[in-house]
Amino acid sequence: MTIESTGYQSGFGNEFATEALPGTLPEGRNSPQRVAHGLYAEQVSGTAFTAPRHQNRRSWFYRIRPAAMHGPFARYEGRAAATFHNDFDTGPVSPDQMRWSPLPMPGDEASVDFLDSLFTMAGNGCAASQSGIGVHMYAANRDMQGRWFYDADGELLIVPQQGRLHIETELGVLDVEPQEIALIPRGIRFAVKLPDGAARGYVCENFGAHLRLPDLGPIGSNGLANPRDFEAPNAAYEDVEGDFELVAKFQGHLWRASIGHSPIDVVAWHGNHAPVKYDLRRFNTIGSISFDHPDPSIFLVLTSPSDTPGVGNMDFVIFPPRWLVAQDTFRPPWFHRNIASEFMGLVHGAYDAKAEGFSPGGASLHNCMTGHGPDAATFEKASNADLSKPDVIRDTMAFMFEARFVIRPTQQAIDAAHRQRDYQACWAGLQKHFDGGR
Repeated sequence: MTIESTGYQSGFGNEFATEALPGTLPEGRNSPQRVAHGLYAEQVSGTAFTAPRHQNRRSWFYRIRPAAMHGPFARYEGRAAATFHNDFDTGPVSPDQMRWSPLPMPGDEASVDFLDSLFTMAGNGCAASQSGIGVHMYAANRDMQGRWFYDADGELLIVPQQGRLHIETELGVLDVEPQEIALIPRGIRFAVKLPDGAARGYVCENFGAHLRLPDLGPIGSNGLANPRDFEAPNAAYEDVEGDFELVAKFQGHLWRASIGHSPIDVVAWHGNHAPVKYDLRRFNTIGSISFDHPDPSIFLVLTSPSDTPGVGNMDFVIFPPRWLVAQDTFRPPWFHRNIASEFMGLVHGAYDAKAEGFSPGGASLHNCMTGHGPDAATFEKASNADLSKPDVIRDTMAFMFEARFVIRPTQQAIDAAHRQRDYQACWAGLQKHFDGGR
């Protein structure tokens, strides 16, 4: 049975309230002695009970059966048990720049759903320390049928690149297309269906503090991502019994349990621990109108703060269509080395710092203090551009997961057939122009 979307509520981090059956939400209390329509009250807490009010995340569910009703967990033995993990915290890490072509789609002979297609590329930290990230990719061609998944280790930021996702969560439905993102909170159960028959994209698993909108500082009260453009689902549920499967990610490993009913049975809910979606094309880009290319922090959509002020556990940055008008300036991203580490992906079009080799669905990794920047062709073009005219960048959507800790590639990513082992060659054509002061 497919759960149909019943619309969205706007806002990020809001206290939402929604019911699929009128009269379900209790008035004046969270857990009445008897819930309307014979439902159970259940709270999901995404932060410590005593977290400051402005940071506290929790939602109350009014559901057909409580989440405790399922069989005992055993180790999951499906395909994802070998490919979706957090095994990136031991051994030496090469400082090499790395780049990958798009993750291959499953062939006609293979049938793979979203969960089993997850392929861990890199990461740092761990769920036990509640810091760091996991970076994964997916390439699926089948709906999740009769099973649901939840991640107890972190929240999931899903960035589709090809194909729409119909995400049925306990709190309602998110329909997400390329150039939109979905954010699934820690612990929320969901299933992914594929309206277009095949889908590919990126996932960032955030073990740290919740992703939130950044402060705007001197930008002022407007700009970047607007809170009202984030959308949370209205309640939608199904009352279905059968022989189903619940898969959990817990402390870096996958577990499964039998469940005799669909867990998408929340008839009403209120709170702020809720999934949301956001259209990246609504991002209000800020840029220089005088000189110099600003830091990429002006492209920040969401941030997971760390215990160090001004330093993110993870930042989600995008490079959308925009005008470059700075004068007497090298307009593309300059050559740079960062204390932060960067995992980049391309959703749509071309990236303005690379002439070729970085395709939609591809990825690159530039770790702490590893030099990177435009390739030779882009450098020559930008160095000789007519700066009396604006450079209008159209039809593009690139993004970056930026982390405070080194992003450690997994062995399966290093060994992958689609890794571009000649990536460094893109800088080989840079010429020596030094004239010795003549």
